Amino acid sequence: MASHTTFSWITLYLLAVLLAPASAQDPTAGFTAVSLSESNFQLQKPYNMPSSARYSFDGMVRRMWVLSSDEPFSPQSDTKPRTEMRMTGHDYSSGVWQFEGSVYVPSGTSGVSIMQVFGGGETATTLMLHVYDGALRYYNQKPVEDNVYDRWLRVNVIHDVGASRLTVFVDGENKLSVAGRGGSSHYFKFGVYTQRDASSRMESRWKSVRILKKN
Repeated sequence: MASHTTFSWITLYLLAVLLAPASAQDPTAGFTAVSLSESNFQLQKPYNMPSSARYSFDGMVRRMWVLSSDEPFSPQSDTKPRTEMRMTGHDYSSGVWQFEGSVYVPSGTSGVSIMQVFGGGETATTLMLHVYDGALRYYNQKPVEDNVYDRWLRVNVIHDVGASRLTVFVDGENKLSVAGRGGSSHYFKFGVYTQRDASSRMESRWKSVRILKKN
């Protein structure tokens, strides 16, 4: 009886492995995380506001919010309001780089970029992830993930500069692969940056943010 039970469990285990979703994987395999400290996290927020009015960090979760009526991040800027973290110290122009972080978008936040790969040829960025009415999109175009409100998502963005290719994973599943947009230098940003048809208030929360480079 014992051997029959053991055989049954082995059979069930093998079936579970075979039937597991093939798309689920570890996007960070073959990458090494770079060293980050607080000095690598540079906050950009409405220039006339103290940091505490648009940003909080409890040691684990970085919470960023902005109003559509806010000022830009500098008096000289003609861009829309943002509260974003600009990652410094790891700008890159070659190689294969990756951004990883877990994000939570409260319901009601819409018309906003929550993550971007800065640096493009004819555009300022080579990739942006927008949220519109609860859906995560590549800019305001291709859908990446539906129903993102009020839940934590692990987002991985891989940028292969030489191949001019960007790949986006959500919770370990490959959700998007697109061509790059040129540019000679790049860096990562995350938070909230007002886009078209924005809600009056926008917020995203981030934790476990890492930057990795392919070995």
